[in-house]
Amino acid sequence: MSLSLRATLLALALTQLAALPASAQAAIDASPCRVDKVADPDPLIAACTAQLESSNDVPRQIEALVARAAAYTSKHQNDRAIADLSRAIALDTDNLAALKARAKAYYDDNQYDRAIQDFNRVLRIDANDSDAFDRRGNAFLERGAYDRATEDFNEAIRLDAGNAQAFIDRGVAYFLTGKHEKAIADYSEAIRLNTTNSAAFANRAAAYQKLGRPDRALEDEDEAIRRSPTKADYYSNRGLSHAKLHDYDRAIADYNEAIRLGPRANYFTNRGDSYQFKKEYDHAIADYNEALKLDPKSHFAYNNLGAAYWRKRDLDRAIINYEQAVRLNPRDDTAVDNLKAVKRERDRLALVNPTVGPTFDCAGVKRAVEKAICSDEDLVRLDRDMNAAYQSALAKLTGRDAAALRQGQRTFVSTRDRLFGRPDYQLRKEMERRRMELTAMGR
Repeated sequence: MSLSLRATLLALALTQLAALPASAQAAIDASPCRVDKVADPDPLIAACTAQLESSNDVPRQIEALVARAAAYTSKHQNDRAIADLSRAIALDTDNLAALKARAKAYYDDNQYDRAIQDFNRVLRIDANDSDAFDRRGNAFLERGAYDRATEDFNEAIRLDAGNAQAFIDRGVAYFLTGKHEKAIADYSEAIRLNTTNSAAFANRAAAYQKLGRPDRALEDEDEAIRRSPTKADYYSNRGLSHAKLHDYDRAIADYNEAIRLGPRANYFTNRGDSYQFKKEYDHAIADYNEALKLDPKSHFAYNNLGAAYWRKRDLDRAIINYEQAVRLNPRDDTAVDNLKAVKRERDRLALVNPTVGPTFDCAGVKRAVEKAICSDEDLVRLDRDMNAAYQSALAKLTGRDAAALRQGQRTFVSTRDRLFGRPDYQLRKEMERRRMELTAMGR
């Protein structure tokens, strides 16, 4: 929009307002369609919609669109928010409030390139907007452009040395690039500026952890929780600090609270780890299984579940879970090494006790498929692994579900017996597939 048109619209708006009686002016000031009333989004949306339908006044339309977009954002309806803000910008291409709000909506919707484009427009209009530099830096941060993000954070701080949020955000960039001392310095400056953002303490605690100072991290985590007692991540992080100090009971108490506030896979995995350190392996196994229900692709949970079974001397189940961890993340060197180690141990025990066989007695078997399994050491192990997964899954089921699993296993065996020997039937592949199915059922 040209400057002359903007000035004309502003003059019209001022003329109209000046012509209104005091009672009408008070009604506008008390309008329910205001951004500062976003805490109650549904009535705000209704009020702004009514204002849009009843007014042809461009400034008031823009105000209503921006306010309604804020309400949609609070309801996590980013597509509607973006649509409203785009309408507002179409009415006034240089409207800073609408541009900044749409940039934030794009950011919240993970559309970082578009957020950056809008912040570019904001900064062309107002090159001294510290907050816009900070927010654009966060968009670069999400794209992994850490150096470019740091440049924006530097400019945000140059423009406003009291911008505590910019110090926090630059601290994140430093943390992600391994500059933990610099990160701590920025978080400390934000705290000195009396920031109300508890993340300054939580993030500084994470940096202290990286520097091997869990005791100092605990102090900051306590403060973060005091300021934001309903943030589940803060309890989980403090649990990790307690665990590093070998205070597993306090760690478990913190994980309990994190899970109560909002169950997540890593909370269960972390609690399972503390139970493992306490040698309470059944509790640990239960937690890893809960983690896998929430995140079936967690190679960490599978690896740690394998470790729990290994410590219980259930090598077959340990191998099953280590194999799952490696399948999900072949680059997980810990899982790869653990799998090799537990297989070596099972091989060593097999030499000591060579009579270990499949889940059925090989003496006197008549079916060709059973003879094939008995004559192949790898198939023998695969048969035992499949049975271990089956028993684990069955133990978690009752009634019709358990009956369905038993029937499914009988169907697998009868199909195996019937199809073995056909050119297109691959015994090893089918046994591995069934073992994986049963393992997933046992989560």
